[in-house]
Amino acid sequence: MTSVARFHLSQREATALAEAFDGDELLSALPVSFGEAADGRWQVLVYFSRPQDEIEAAALKRVSVAVLGKTASKFSLEPLPETDWVAKSLQGLPPVRAGRFLVHGSHDRGRRRPNDAAIEIEAAQAFGTGHHGTTAGCLMAIDRLVRSRPVLNALDIGTGSGVLAIAIARTAKASVLASDIDPVAVRIARENVRLNGVARYVRTVAAADLAQRVFAMRAPFDLIVANILAGPLVALAPAIALRLASGGTVILSGLLPSQRARIVAAYRGQRLALARSTVLDGWLTLTFTRPTRNRKGRSRKLRPL
Repeated sequence: MTSVARFHLSQREATALAEAFDGDELLSALPVSFGEAADGRWQVLVYFSRPQDEIEAAALKRVSVAVLGKTASKFSLEPLPETDWVAKSLQGLPPVRAGRFLVHGSHDRGRRRPNDAAIEIEAAQAFGTGHHGTTAGCLMAIDRLVRSRPVLNALDIGTGSGVLAIAIARTAKASVLASDIDPVAVRIARENVRLNGVARYVRTVAAADLAQRVFAMRAPFDLIVANILAGPLVALAPAIALRLASGGTVILSGLLPSQRARIVAAYRGQRLALARSTVLDGWLTLTFTRPTRNRKGRSRKLRPL
């Protein structure tokens, strides 16, 4: 990333702006971060992997003015330091519990309990420390699933720090393919996988979609998790359904509650059933299942997660 547009707003304005960016054809392709700032206000950050071009600048101004009016002028465009910007933002954050999982930094190893599924993640240039409602929601959904049925082969799309892949490997002892569009994230995820002692279970790959041969070779997956944005999740619905095993489970997050109907429609269109919907810290996590088929080809419904 080379620059970031930063909006400092009320929670209502930030929510509306994040939804508008996600619905714009051009801006939905850019990474967007949305959450509460230290002073109680809310921030929407739009990241650019190259110097902002005129088309992107025009789209940013058009959408922000449509949502915020005159408030749209109250944002800054600033260069993003190449190192330590995430580390600085995460300094001093406490460990996070989500189900049986404890996600912590090295300085909090002493807080582990005997029955914890502890995951050590240091601040780095990739997201996924458990402090965000999307990550914690996915961890809790993974915990519920692994307690209810075996998981043997899993796919983590948009792995970031690798925390979800590590969680699956740690509790299910499953084979996990962890992919991300960002090679930096893939490198950091690989380091975290080794740090947490699950390298024999997890393979990391850089991939922009699910068309690469490695996904076909490793499919079908009985668990697929994706903690990304609504736009890519809708676009990936057919590919995710194609790679999912009979009786398999899909866990999705990175979503605002207002995006629920859009995501549910996309995945029901792929003949997946909504099994659970939860909201944590204002973020939505959805769990879908594919019914199993008996020997006569008839579908058998799974019990709710």
